[in-house]
Amino acid sequence: MRLPYLLVDAFTRTPGTGNRVGLVLDARGLPQERFPRLVEAMGVREAAFLTGGGSEAFEVRFFTANGEIEFAGAAALALAITLVEQGVVPPGTPKLFFRTAADTVPVELLYPSEGPPEAIMREPAPRFRDPPGYLELRQAMEALGADERYLHRGLPVGIAFTGLWSLFLPIVAPGMVDALEPEPDRLAELSRRLSVGTFHPYAPMGPRVYYARDFAPLLGVPEDPVTGSANGALAALLARAGVVPRREGEVVITVLQGHRMGVPGEVRARVEYTASGEPYAVYVGGTAALVERGTLEL
Repeated sequence: MRLPYLLVDAFTRTPGTGNRVGLVLDARGLPQERFPRLVEAMGVREAAFLTGGGSEAFEVRFFTANGEIEFAGAAALALAITLVEQGVVPPGTPKLFFRTAADTVPVELLYPSEGPPEAIMREPAPRFRDPPGYLELRQAMEALGADERYLHRGLPVGIAFTGLWSLFLPIVAPGMVDALEPEPDRLAELSRRLSVGTFHPYAPMGPRVYYARDFAPLLGVPEDPVTGSANGALAALLARAGVVPRREGEVVITVLQGHRMGVPGEVRARVEYTASGEPYAVYVGGTAALVERGTLEL
């Protein structure tokens, strides 16, 4: 049996940049225990598998080579755009719904006069946990190849979720983020102890612009080039802390990522919040570019 798949670069218009993900547009009936091996065979860090549904609502599962994850923002965004470009849904379709292990994710589709469609997804509802204590924070910084002197004292340390739990570590400057040399084994052990999927150091570049890297060795991803779920959670964390200027009832940020790996991408995130300042909805948007078609032998 031959299984068609697509390789798509998310959060970019230019093939060869952004975050490359695998997409299987028809995985119905396939045993899910095989999905991690298929991710590895596609040569990507993460992949989305359509396991059911149709029309405008689809059942989607996300996997790395190490197993299933609740949600993967880059793969979800790439999937939405690809469903339109491959004719699985009619051109002009305004909205899709992905039923995932984390939540039902609505995705709005936009059609510029030039270029590919754009997608804006409402990520799973933001959640927050207490930040790590001083000892664990110091261990996390050391595992990243740094120390507490790297920490930006005006931005929040935190653990947040919009599909995947991440530990967010504010760093003084983008160059210091690029200088990090993490130890994957130490980070993986801390991931288990802290019950987080990724470590996400970030630095300010302006009032609404940030630079970030993302490390998830416990999930089999030493470094993720451009991360949809973690950057959505970062936007929620910043909005909750009140450190980003609010405009017309929402917070909007741009996160640049992937430059250190030579595959730059851009994530746009918007947060809506209650009158008390508590975030309740996070939207992440961007574009994607088809790179390659292939088949796997099953």
